[in-house]
This record gives sequence, structure tokens and C-alpha cells, in this order.
Amino acid sequence: MGSLDGRVAIITGAGRGIGREHALFFAAEGAKIVVNDLGGANDGTGSDLTPAQQVAEEIKAMGGEAVVNGDNVADWQGAQRMINQAVETFGDLDILVNNAGILRDRVLVNMTEEEWDAVIAVHLKGHFAPSRWAAAYWREQHKAGITKPRNIVHTSSTSGLFANPGQANYGAAKTGIATFSQIIAKELARYNVKSNTIAPGARTRLTLATPGLEDIMKPREGAFDPWDPANISPLVAYLASEGCAFSGETFLVQGGNVTIVESWKRGAAVDRDSKWTVADLTAALAPLAPQ
Repeated sequence: MGSLDGRVAIITGAGRGIGREHALFFAAEGAKIVVNDLGGANDGTGSDLTPAQQVAEEIKAMGGEAVVNGDNVADWQGAQRMINQAVETFGDLDILVNNAGILRDRVLVNMTEEEWDAVIAVHLKGHFAPSRWAAAYWREQHKAGITKPRNIVHTSSTSGLFANPGQANYGAAKTGIATFSQIIAKELARYNVKSNTIAPGARTRLTLATPGLEDIMKPREGAFDPWDPANISPLVAYLASEGCAFSGETFLVQGGNVTIVESWKRGAAVDRDSKWTVADLTAALAPLAPQ
């Protein structure tokens, strides 16, 4: 018995990298998979369904069930088609894993409008659109008396959570995703839907495009490979399981380490019962400033 036996899952960006590992692991745990991948390059250009088809064939070869979806996650109608395809093919939808992403790294003073818009679209809208249509389906199911647990797992990044220079577009989207997950966790609780986020550390096409990371992530012969993308999938499967005990949380996951990320919280403060002057604030805030 797998942890996801009989459950229907959509995994976006599942043709390569971390998404591919999710799809294969979920199938091994008993899930039926919609393998979504537009098949574009790192920067999102182009399309090629071959990687998604190869993953679906691998799943079928191991005795699992899978179907390919080539819709763009940032396309409103495409996202709806994806959810509809899961229901029409497998009779239901239990899990959505938002994983698809692209990179257009650039420092702010050199970043173009198109580089900003493309990354925000694929990551932020590409999480919103499938989630919205999945949530609409689950709401209708709940109204019809079908109240079983459902799960959404989103993909953030340390680049956003901990502010990596050179990735203002990617980082802003990834931090937005974590907050998006927290908000919809509160909204969808009434429909028995749990929403959580991961920030994975792994060797992928996107991470290897970052200068210097290829040497750091190189596997060592005979040793545990902490950068293997397959290390990420067990946590995602847990967060996608009926027994998941969390909602609205974000987890760092890399190698064998899983760490809960503490969200924004209040820090030091100054306070008084009258309007501040600039001079008074200058004096009052001085002890709180970085030394």
C-alpha cells in the first residue's frame, strides 16, 4: 500500500528535474498522474511535449497510470483544461503540485519589462491559475457532500525567502508564492483542502544555470548525494497525503534535511502616545539600526 494509493495528482513542470522525480515517486506511491509540462527551455521559450511523454511512459512501464498535459500553467483556459483533464481521465482530482518554473536572471538596473513579466507570469500566475480552478472544483465537490481531504503543494525558493541578488523577478514571485499558499490555506480549510509550500535545494536545469553551483552540486562517488532532486519528493508526497498534519507552512528541503521556515513576524519597536517628529524618530530608532 502506497501513501497515495488511488489518489489523482496533477504535477506541473513534471517533464524534467524535480517535477519528474515527483511524478515517478507519486506513481510508485500509488497515485494516478497528470504529467503537465510545456517543455520549454530554462527561460520559458519554446515547447516540446517529449519530456512529459517520456515520464508518462516510465510511469506506465512500472504499472502506474499517467496522462500527458501540455498546457501553459500561466494560461487561464489552459489551467482549467488541466483540471478538467484530470477529472475526465481519472474521475477526480485530489492533489495539485505547482512546480513549473523558468529563470530570467538579471540585476535590477539591467532587467527588462519582458524579463520581469515572463517570470512573474510562469511562477506567480502559474501557481494561481491551476490552484484557482482546482479550488473551484473542490468547492463544488464539497457542496455535493464529497468532503475527503485534498492537498496543494507549491514551490518557493530560498532565492526569494532569503533574498538572492540578481533574481528580483524570480525571488519576488517565489516569496509571493509562499504568502499565496498561507492565504489559500485559510480560505480553503472549509473545503478540507491543505496548502503547503516547499523551498527545495537540488540539482536541476535551473540551479545548474547559476554560476558556481555546478561544482558545489557535483555528486561524490559512493556518498549520499544531498543535491539529488529525488530527495525532495518524499516530503512533497507527505504534504500531498491524506495524513498531512500541516497547512499554510513552508518547508526548506535539501538532501536529508527538512526545516520549517518561520514566516514574517514582528520585531523590535518604538512606541509613544503622540505623533512622531523626524528628529525624535532619528534618536529613538538609532539603537535598533544595524551596527
